[in-house]
Amino acid sequence: MLELKVLGDHSETEVPQGGCSSGSCGSTDDQLSHLSESVRQRVFNHPCYSEQAHHHFARMHVAVAPACNIQCNYCNRKYDCANESRPGVVSELLTPKQAVKKTMAVAANIPQMTVLGIAGPGDPLANPNKTFSTFRMLTEQAPDIKLCVSTNGLALPDYADELTKHNIDHVTITINCVDPEIGAKIYPWVFWNNKRVRGVEGAKILIDRQQEGLEKLVERDILVKVNSVMLPGINDKHLAEVSRVVKSKGAFLHNVMPLIAEPEHGTYFGLMEQRGPTPKELQELQDECSGDMNMMRHCRQCRADAVGLLGEDRGAEFTMEKIEAMEIDYEAAMVKRKKVHDAINAELAKATTQSQSVNADHAIPAETRPVLMAIASQGGGLVNQHFGHAKEFLVYEASPEGVRFISHRKTDLYCTGGDTCGDGDSLLGGIIKALEGCEAVLCSKIGYEPWETLESAGIMPNGEHAMEKIEDAVWAVYVEMYQNGKLTDNQTQMTA
Repeated sequence: MLELKVLGDHSETEVPQGGCSSGSCGSTDDQLSHLSESVRQRVFNHPCYSEQAHHHFARMHVAVAPACNIQCNYCNRKYDCANESRPGVVSELLTPKQAVKKTMAVAANIPQMTVLGIAGPGDPLANPNKTFSTFRMLTEQAPDIKLCVSTNGLALPDYADELTKHNIDHVTITINCVDPEIGAKIYPWVFWNNKRVRGVEGAKILIDRQQEGLEKLVERDILVKVNSVMLPGINDKHLAEVSRVVKSKGAFLHNVMPLIAEPEHGTYFGLMEQRGPTPKELQELQDECSGDMNMMRHCRQCRADAVGLLGEDRGAEFTMEKIEAMEIDYEAAMVKRKKVHDAINAELAKATTQSQSVNADHAIPAETRPVLMAIASQGGGLVNQHFGHAKEFLVYEASPEGVRFISHRKTDLYCTGGDTCGDGDSLLGGIIKALEGCEAVLCSKIGYEPWETLESAGIMPNGEHAMEKIEDAVWAVYVEMYQNGKLTDNQTQMTA
């Protein structure tokens, strides 16, 4: 019999760190500030629904749903790469019993895990027996875990009542359009009444069922988040209308995600070289939609078998071969999990109190323009990563109203060690392109060569705030820019 191993060996009251935990890629509760207190209480520890929670609480997906009832032009479920983080990608399909055992093993070993979702690789509601068998067992055996489902919505109206029978009060629906003409460009067919229905007719069926399902969930007091994939030239001018429609029907959060399409994925859009949006295009659309809807900006577009905090994947630690060798005392695990969750909640309450006074010492005139800054961080909510070691930069906006998280932007490593460190201008050019709109990059250290190139590109490197809290560092740089008269120029900037 193996002893239950607590990964990371956290003390019972220690707040776990790591990945993008502890405020490293989000700082405020602005995302939830317009919600009712009852909704805030239901999502405060949901890493996908709360920007602040995703620094502290983990999630996992179990891949029990292989079949799908629609075809999307951006999806190919046959493609898999263990190093790829992309919706629909899995390395291991599970039976419901295996999924339950894996969930309890992860929950026992990663006590900050609060949410189990079924999100693929196909559509969970196109595999109702496997999906609800998993939910039934988890509701009985692990009542302290929130259960979620992510669906394309085609079968949703048929299962709205069934969803209420389990510990499920959050559902994500992927809605890319409310216009069948646009839908026909995204969905070549839907499987409806035992046949494939193509083109506009098929898209209309899907849209009608999505809207019906959304309304039924809201009627049953289930929180609904809507995911939309931004497709430049196809639905990018239409998603603001989608936002307005789903909000009017009761969805509380909209997540506009960039298209991921590479030829090697084998998707229609990948092979047809359909491009995804630039960071600027994505932010502008998110800002446009945010006038009508709470927007999610911290999504990492996770795999259908993801494990851990958002921004990290610990799935390799929990293969079925390893899990089958574990003995899990879940009653003991729940005691430990509660203590960890209580400690995290206390930390969150403390952080909220501190954030209310963070900018009080330096008032900036309200008409002062905002500034975007990129942060190199490896966690802990700190500016604590070497520029050359960052695979992802966190983008924050500083304005007279304070500091807020905007997005994350992935890049290639500038320095991979040895002879490849700082290899050529192409890597740095790619990073500069990824940081479009940013006027400063904050990191723990940076070499002379990239410093010069970044500065020439209008992105000022700054290593003076190493190991400082991100929000404090960003605000300090913003105040310094204001005091030096750099916020009154006529430069064209990306605003948020």
